[in-house]
Amino acid sequence: MFFRISAAALASSLILAGSAQAQVEPPRIEQIQFRPPARLPDPRAEFVRQCAPHMMGRWAHPEEVCGCLHDHAAAVVEDNDLREALLRGISETGVPTIETAWVPASKRSEIGATFTKIAKPTLQCMFEPAQQ
Repeated sequence: MFFRISAAALASSLILAGSAQAQVEPPRIEQIQFRPPARLPDPRAEFVRQCAPHMMGRWAHPEEVCGCLHDHAAAVVEDNDLREALLRGISETGVPTIETAWVPASKRSEIGATFTKIAKPTLQCMFEPAQQ
């Protein structure tokens, strides 16, 4: 009796396993769900996020100061290498600075003129009240 029950159980499990394997099929391309591409952070928002902690003790609204520096002071610098170095300096230190190592050797002589160019917009961002 035990032998018959064991044989029946074994036969039914083999039949079920075979039918389960027959039902599995690879997904068709229309069944595959694609995730939307990951959104890269907004460069301005990332700059403000890195800059604001340096401005916390000095300004009532550090995000506004950082946003203003990005939008007005750095925007007047036409050269991309100098602008990137300036943004890096502000985001790392909280003050407009450019390390010579951040700028190609051929453009290092332009650092002084860049600071002259950004002086007025930087002072406006830091000391003049926001225009309402």
